[in-house]
Amino acid sequence: MHFDLNMLAVLAHLLRTQSVTMTADRLGVSQPSVSRALARLRELFNDPLLVRTARGMEPTRRAEQLLEPLQQWLASGNALLSQPGFDPAKLTRRFRVASTDFGVSAVLGPALPAIHQQAPGAAIDIQPLSADILTRLAAGEVDLVISGLDSDPSLAHERYLFTEGFSCVLSPQHPLANKPADIPLTTEEFLAFPHISMVVSDIEFDRINMRLGKAAERRRILARLPYFHTAPHIIGASDAIMTLPDRSALPLVQSHGLRCRKAPDFIGTFDYKLLWHERAHRDPAINWLCDMMSVTEEFGPGTVHALCA
Repeated sequence: MHFDLNMLAVLAHLLRTQSVTMTADRLGVSQPSVSRALARLRELFNDPLLVRTARGMEPTRRAEQLLEPLQQWLASGNALLSQPGFDPAKLTRRFRVASTDFGVSAVLGPALPAIHQQAPGAAIDIQPLSADILTRLAAGEVDLVISGLDSDPSLAHERYLFTEGFSCVLSPQHPLANKPADIPLTTEEFLAFPHISMVVSDIEFDRINMRLGKAAERRRILARLPYFHTAPHIIGASDAIMTLPDRSALPLVQSHGLRCRKAPDFIGTFDYKLLWHERAHRDPAINWLCDMMSVTEEFGPGTVHALCA
């Protein structure tokens, strides 16, 4: 069978964008040529591949099965044709990194000066975490994810960054602020006051409620926030408690004249890591960026509470 392999590239873009117009724009060709390619692909695969619905074009089951091998084929082809060696000084690329503001301040922020020094032509676009982040990663919509959420290692490669603890941030007038910062709150003290809850991504994941289990029913939440930097303006002179990762708590305490106490022991710790898809696993630019972002500041147990004392 005579078959133009370029049509596989067209198909990969069609399945990723689910749009003839966007595929034509990305490939720099006319819309009619993409439409003709789609008609030929439907004939070759004996399947509609993309069907029109009220929500736009959507892939068939056969098309969904084709997407992953097509992406791997394109990645292998790009790697085959790429020039040997990698020089970040010659890099001109915009990386798309999904992260919360904690990931930006704790991982990207400290690494950014060195990234710019080595690769002045590179740029980083931050995108919010979402419930479908691993799907977006597989589709190539995101290059890297900075996350403290649990993930399926079969769906993405991982690199461990650090283990983080928690601190409770309080107003200076709070009844619990009169004890040393390194003495953890008891569970009863923790539940005796209202809370400002920090949630992660559009799934509104609340790690504190997860760790509390059934006791979460006793937790009174005044507000839920997706961005911890706005929290000091809400705490004010209230008796609310805000539980944050240590690396987030310290600058807020120091900048806004707040107080902190070590979080209750039941809250524990969590691991922070980088995630990337198999299709980018051999990309030298992604490997370089992972290396740059893996150099995180030493922040051992008790650091924040010693500095808050």
